[in-house]
Amino acid sequence: MPLSQHDKAVRFRQLHEGPDAFVFPNPWDAGSARALAKLGFQALATSSGASAAVLGRRDGELSRDEALAHARAIVAATDLPVAADLENGFGDAPEDAALTIRLAAEAGVVGGSIEDASIEKAGPRYDIGQAAERIAAAAEAARALPFPFTLTARTENYLRGHDDLDDTIKRLQAFEQAGADVLFAPGLPSLDAVRAICAAVNKPVNYMIGIPGRSFSVAELQAAGVRRISLATSLYRAAMAGLMQAAREIKEQGTFSYVDRP
Repeated sequence: MPLSQHDKAVRFRQLHEGPDAFVFPNPWDAGSARALAKLGFQALATSSGASAAVLGRRDGELSRDEALAHARAIVAATDLPVAADLENGFGDAPEDAALTIRLAAEAGVVGGSIEDASIEKAGPRYDIGQAAERIAAAAEAARALPFPFTLTARTENYLRGHDDLDDTIKRLQAFEQAGADVLFAPGLPSLDAVRAICAAVNKPVNYMIGIPGRSFSVAELQAAGVRRISLATSLYRAAMAGLMQAAREIKEQGTFSYVDRP
């Protein structure tokens, strides 16, 4: 019998409470979701970048409806818990973040992340007060659901050129106080920065793999205090790299040796 959304939500929450960090891969379609489930991963996440790429668009160019349709497809593909990359909640107001949480739950996901910057990648970050207010609204919406939705609060500091560890910690602490269940600062430059983040907050910390030079091992991240490891677009990019390598061989050499590779 398929697991209920409530059962998936409880299972997902329990993963954050286990003795070890867990890897939380990001499929880009139903087929990749099933492949990852077959390998034994225990939960999945959508990626805004990968979901846009499969439609031939750039990260941040999907509407809320499109992002949620993508999430539904990932949810339907397996019986694993799925959390969604919900960008900034698809709006600047706290009410936008809250509505997006409710709609994401209707789409079948059991968790989701809200960012502290506008969806346009060159756009501004929200000030810390506005950012925390948005997380508080999202947390209130999550708590009103009939299952334990796991809300991740994400600061974009290191992806938007604000390489300020102290401000990053202050933002994550404010988000924790506002009701976030998981805290996330993609792009941290070193394991020392990761350790500082994990020591400064009480809620589980997510680390994102995918940036060259900043993709540490599971053992290193777990020792630093990380509880959850996501992969962003890295698996999608790896898959596309294999496609391009095979296609170049065909185009440039007229051979098909790629079919003999496992």
